[in-house]
Amino acid sequence: MSDSAATLRVDQAQPRLDELTVVDVRTPAEFASGHLPDAVNIPLDRIGRALPELREAAGRKPLLLVCSSGTRSDNATATLASHGIPASSLSGGTTAWAAEGHGLQYAAGRPRAVWAMERQVRFTAGALVLLGLALGLFVHPAFRLLSAGIAAGLVFSALTNTCGMAVVLGRLPFNRRVK
Repeated sequence: MSDSAATLRVDQAQPRLDELTVVDVRTPAEFASGHLPDAVNIPLDRIGRALPELREAAGRKPLLLVCSSGTRSDNATATLASHGIPASSLSGGTTAWAAEGHGLQYAAGRPRAVWAMERQVRFTAGALVLLGLALGLFVHPAFRLLSAGIAAGLVFSALTNTCGMAVVLGRLPFNRRVK
């Protein structure tokens, strides 16, 4: 692995797993629903607070950042790179890992069914757009601004490769650590 941000495919990461520190940047609930073996969970919204620990870990072993699809881990890798901390992102995330037949570890007890953050965002955005349209039709036309606001947020999210709705949803109780 070089000192710059990189992406590793599953077939590159799997044989080196014991040489890497795997950091899962999904929400604690997503992490509990299945993660790479021996991964530690540092949600994307907490990466900034964990910089000293991540810098120290990167000094011991190369960092491999993981999420469900690779998008959030790419963002986290870029954040770490901007602070001089080398890391790689797993291309395709845990979805690709499992699709290639590699096992996932689960929190103690039974795996907890949790929607991936991307799915939660799609559901919430769609529901809010429909709500805005329905309220605009049946209550007052100004409610259509809700739908317009969500549309503008989705465009902004795509252009900046960030997602404010995911940050908000990640703070809800069902996306927090299971005790």
